Formats: sequence, structure tokens, C-alpha cells
Amino acid sequence: MRGKWEVPIWVLYYLLLSGSFQGCFSAFNLPRPPWKKQSNFGSSVVFPLVGNLYPKGYYQATLNVGQPPKPYFLDIDTGSDLTWLQCDAPCVKCLPAPHSPYKPSKNIVKCKDPICESLQSPGNHPHRNPDDQCDYEVEYADSCSSLGVLVKDIFTVKFTNGCTIVPPLVFGCGYDQEVPDSAHAPYTDGILGLGNGKSSLVSQMSSSGLIRNVVGHCLSGQGGGFLFFGDDVLPSSGIVWTPIVRASTEKHYSLGPADVLFGGQAIGIKGLPIILDSGSTFTYFNSEAYNTLLSTIKKNINANQLTDAVDDKSLPVCWKGSKPFNSINDAKSYFKPLTLGFTKTKNVQLQLTPEAYLIRTNHGNICLGILNGTEIGLGNVNIIGDISMIDKMVIYDNEKQQIGWVPANCNKLP
Repeated sequence: MRGKWEVPIWVLYYLLLSGSFQGCFSAFNLPRPPWKKQSNFGSSVVFPLVGNLYPKGYYQATLNVGQPPKPYFLDIDTGSDLTWLQCDAPCVKCLPAPHSPYKPSKNIVKCKDPICESLQSPGNHPHRNPDDQCDYEVEYADSCSSLGVLVKDIFTVKFTNGCTIVPPLVFGCGYDQEVPDSAHAPYTDGILGLGNGKSSLVSQMSSSGLIRNVVGHCLSGQGGGFLFFGDDVLPSSGIVWTPIVRASTEKHYSLGPADVLFGGQAIGIKGLPIILDSGSTFTYFNSEAYNTLLSTIKKNINANQLTDAVDDKSLPVCWKGSKPFNSINDAKSYFKPLTLGFTKTKNVQLQLTPEAYLIRTNHGNICLGILNGTEIGLGNVNIIGDISMIDKMVIYDNEKQQIGWVPANCNKLP
């Protein structure tokens, strides 16, 4: 681990308050009472996930907030930093959610807090008085947004070795949410931001010495999976690592430019800048790359086996067979694998089998899960979404500034 740590006073206080001693003494080099056995500090927190790629289109984790702790369901999103809950502050515009809005107490974060300052865009300093409350607004690529105030409250956190602590963490109390197509909004209490900014829960726990600044997920194609903070659940071998390529103004988990191969053959898509984003259900290519890929796939389809399913509006491009498909496995032999070869890292590739870019709809058809991002306002941004990360453990190591992935059984919790 990290040798001797300075122990924040709140850690000692809340360990005493919660009675969560087992396994925590050696972590902070605390004097161990004679009745306590030697124990190692768990450096990871694991959250089971609920949800699926289709038809839900999102994966959610449960976080316990407040004292006494109350559960909230949050959509996991590596494309943003701030975690927020719908909030009774009062709520100007809240979406349908599984739980009642969070009720803040006297725990409002002030403008002078470094986390508040980290959320302000360059040149935009709306908070004139350092002791004013910290307002926030986050906007997402799909034009959704949340407006609210920053608050601090207790999170109940259980480590992999059974040690439980209750750190106070900063998050957003959202009282005005905008979703263009609310009918398809995730049925959750808010968003769990997993980016590398100061405001992310992972960064806050790391800066307090509780975990390494590592976050990862394993999304099961059968639904469910797990999310983890920290690094002690990583496999000892088999992980493919590549550096995070990030401009000074960019906060996304970017893999840099990649060439796209179809069935091992070049198809003319070169230098495509790639971002990983668990908040995106599908994968998006810019218009030029998308049209090239779609044309290539259609040229390789046997018209005697697959025809256009024009009546299936689940996604823009769908195919049907001579009879409904029971699973992706029934159709994958009709398609070839995709490969993303990253040009800034020698011999590093992300292999996308047909299961990583196709979905089976409720109509028994097969649809292309790679969409035209330019049509929804993404411009030249190319996103690898949940569909292309299914059944892989994906690791975002913010300390070593690298991203890794390895095939995994995501149905089995570590």
C-alpha cells in the first residue's frame, strides 16, 4: 500500500461512532487493542450493479447516504465527475425515481471549497462571496442537465475485507433536472460520476487516503455486474493497458486515435479519437466513420440469411433472419469482429466481437449498436459505450494515468 498515512480526524471520529473497528486498525496504523486480531485494510469497495444493456439501457449502483443511511440508486457514468441525487430543496423539477428525494440538512458546501472551485468553468466565477452556497450545473452530451447546490453528507462504505467506514463526501443536491426525452430517462435517483475530477467520489476518497484513485466496472451481458473503487480486486495478469490520452482542458477517459479493422482488414477508418463512457448505452462514431462502417457491414451480409427489419424501430439499423433469433449467439456467425488498433500505443488493440456491437431486440431481430454520433450533436467525438464493454473488466487508473481491460465473468463478484 502507501506506508504510513496521516489520519484525518473525521476518520477516527466516525470509526468510533459507527463501531466499525474490525479490519480498520492496521489501515491507519492505529494502536490495536489486545482483543483485536491482525487484519489487512481492504483497499477496494465493490458495488453490485443492477440493469442491462437492453431494454433498460443503463446500469445502476446502490449507495447508502446519510445518518441513518438511506439507499439511493445511481446511474454509473465515467463520462462525468460530479455525483448528484435528486433533492428536496424543494425540488423544482424532479424526474420519476425509485426513492423520495434526498433531504439536505445544514451541510451546504460553500463557494470557497476547492471542490466547488473545480466545478466552475474557466473564466466563469459566479460566486462573489466565498461564504455563499456553492451552486452547480452539469450538462451532458445528450442535452440532459442537473441544476442544484453542493452538499456534504455521510456515505456508508464497506471494504472488501469487511471493514466499514462512514466518510463525509461532497455531492450535488439536484433540484432541477432537464431531460429532453424523459420517457427514456434512467429510473434512478441520480448520477454517479466516476471521472477523475476533484468532485468525483473516487477522487475524494483517494485524497483522504482511503483508496487508490482507481475505478472500474464489469458489465454483464446477461444483466448486472459490479463496480469497484480501489485496486485490490484486479486480476494479477491478462490486463491490456494503454495510457490515458488527455488534453489539458479535457477530463474524459480518452484512448487517443485508433484505426478500425473489420474482420482483420482495414476499411479506411484511421486515426479515430476514442473516449470510453459508461454513461452511454451504445457506441457512437462520427458521421464519416459510421457511414464507412455501415457500408462495410452491409456488403458482408448474406441477403439470403439476413434482410432489413424496417418495421423494428428499436435502433436505426436492424436485420431479421428467416425466423426470430433467440439470442445474439444465433446471429453472430453472420458478422465479423471489429478491432480498434490504437496508434499511439504499439500492439494495443480493443477487440469487439459481434456481441460487442449488436443487440437482440424483443422482436427477435438483430440491430447495430454503433450509432451516428454526429446526428445527435457529438460532432467528431467517438464514444465506446456500454455495449462495447460488456463482459470485460475495464479499469481506469487515475494514479498511473492508464486504462486497462480484460475479459471477465461479470456475474461473479470479486
